[in-house]
Formats: sequence, structure tokens, C-alpha cells
Amino acid sequence: MLLVVCVDLDDDVGRKTDVETPVVGRDAVEDAAVKLATADPEDSDVNVLFQGVHLADTITDQRVEVAAVTGNEKGDVRANRAVGDEVDEVLAGLATSEEVKALIVTDGAQDESVIPVIRSRVTVDGVRRVVVRQAQDLESMYYTLKQVMNDPETRGTILVPLGILLLIYPLAILADLLQLPGEVLGLSSAAIGFYVLGRGLGVGDKLDATVERVRSSLYAGRMTILSYVVAAALLGVGGITGVETLDTVRGRTAGELGVLQVLAALVYGAVQWFAAAGVTTSLGQITDEYIAGRLEWRYLNAPFYVVAMGMVLYGVSAYFLELVSLPFLAATLLSGTLLGVASTLAFAVAETHFGGDAEDDPDRVDPAN
Repeated sequence: MLLVVCVDLDDDVGRKTDVETPVVGRDAVEDAAVKLATADPEDSDVNVLFQGVHLADTITDQRVEVAAVTGNEKGDVRANRAVGDEVDEVLAGLATSEEVKALIVTDGAQDESVIPVIRSRVTVDGVRRVVVRQAQDLESMYYTLKQVMNDPETRGTILVPLGILLLIYPLAILADLLQLPGEVLGLSSAAIGFYVLGRGLGVGDKLDATVERVRSSLYAGRMTILSYVVAAALLGVGGITGVETLDTVRGRTAGELGVLQVLAALVYGAVQWFAAAGVTTSLGQITDEYIAGRLEWRYLNAPFYVVAMGMVLYGVSAYFLELVSLPFLAATLLSGTLLGVASTLAFAVAETHFGGDAEDDPDRVDPAN
């Protein structure tokens, strides 16, 4: 006699239906399968039960009995013991004098861990693992990959570095055949590194956002863009002037320059241009705020602060280069401080007497209108 044992180690049948286990008999197992499928259509143990029924219907050369045995929801050693107890109960209930052999039906490796328990009670002729043809994970993976390959952005993110990696070896062979320098591999590796680093830091998105802001600003006629361009040019000129000043100082100095002298030379040559760049950007932002109707009096402090800091840096750097005396340094420090304090007080008084924030002043007229 062949006993088809359907194993449900985590007791889905008992927990999800009102069926008492063990279940013995073809019709009883089929009824339990229907109830479990109704309660949870995605449970793989449904297929185990139906497979047991199918085997009972297809094996005709010997007497077949079907039984479903369960463990518990924890699936540990106690579950194996529960399965063993139910197998003993099934074997005790079989009214036959024939030798009983078992065919175990499971849905995976976890349920198959109970095979030694069953083998200790009855001879096992085989194990049948039920594999569903339409596996959800595999199907989902297929459609996910298909969707990824159809997305231009994701496709570029995955395929571009993969393509570069695959090109490294043929490039190395080509470089060897053409006797090109070994920098080919270095350049390829650097390209991959910069691409991955840019993707990781989101440089592409930031660059796209910056370009979009620049384009919007150009269409809106904002002065900030023009002031930034002019400021960049002034910064470049300032940097060049600073380096030229450093070379001049080195040429007229017999010994080696110290760190402070090097910094002082760079600042002395560049500070005027840098201050002009700061004033330019401040005026551009002030103009845009005025056009947008958001100008506040304290915003006008910015160019005066830039000039004040430029005066201080100019005096300090000139003093370290021994181009001016200590009284001149004191005068520039005092002048810069007084300029900053005077502008702060002046615009604070003006804001107090002539109007506050644009949002708080109901009589303020938007110049854009």
C-alpha cells in the first residue's frame, strides 16, 4: 500500500481553515485543499494538497491512500514532532495488512526537513516537490528588468558603466596591438570612476537644475545672471593679478617667502578685483529684489560690507608686505569698521522710518506692476 503524505510543516491548513488534522482520504484532502485555497489562494500548500489528490488519481497499479499532516506555525523541532505524531496517527488508522510505503509531497526545502522523522516511522519510496510554473518572484523579476530596460534614464545608468567595463579588455588588446601607451586603461578607469561618482553625488541632476534656473533667469530678465558672469570674470582677473603680484614680490625679495607673505601677496593683488566682484553680485541681487517688490533696506548693506572687508584685507596684506606703515593699517581698519557701522545704522534707521518688509508694508507698491 502506498501512502501519499502531504506535508504542511507550518500548519497553514489548521491555522487558516477549520479543518482538523491529520486529514485522511482523497475526498477529505481535496476538501481541505479547496478550503485552504478559498482562505488564501497564494498559499503554496494548496498545490501540495492538490498534488496529493492528483497522485492518488493517477497511481492505479496499487492501493493508494492520501493523508495531510501538519506541524505548527513556528516550524521548529516541535513542528517536526507534531508531524511525527500525526503520521503515527495516520498509520494506526490504516486498516490494511499490507506493507505501507510512503510518497512524501512538499513545497520546498523547509518542509523536506521533516523527511527523517517520517522515514523513522515508515519506508519512504520517494519525495515529490511541487513547483508552480508561474512563480511570482521570477515573473516579477522579468517584468521589472523589462521595465528597467525600457526606461531611458535607468537604462543609461546601468548599461553605460557596464558597457565601459566590457570595453576595457578590447581597448587593452587594441592598445597593445597598436603599441599605444598604457594610459588607455587609466583613462577608461577614470571615465568609469567619474561617471559612477557623478551618479552617486547626483551631479547630473544638480547640473540640470542649474541649467534650468539659468534659462528661467534669462527669460525673466534677471540681473543676477549678468552680475554673476561679470563677477566670474573679475574673480579670474583677480586670481591672475594675485599670482603676478606674488611673482613680483618674490623677484624683489632675496630670501624665501613665508606662508603669511605668500598669502599677503595673493590677497594684495586680488582683493580689489574680488571686492569689485562682490559689489557686482550684490548690486545684481538688489536690482532683482527691487524689481520683484521684495527689496528691504537692510539688503543695501551688502555692497558696503564688501567694500569695508576689501579695505581691511587690503590694509592688512599691504602691511605684511611692508608696503605701508602701521598708521595706514590702523586707518584702513578704522575706515572699514566705520563704513560697516555707518551703513548698518543708516539703513536700519531708514527701514524704521520709511518702511519695513515688503510683506508687512500695505502701502508699498510693487515696481514690477
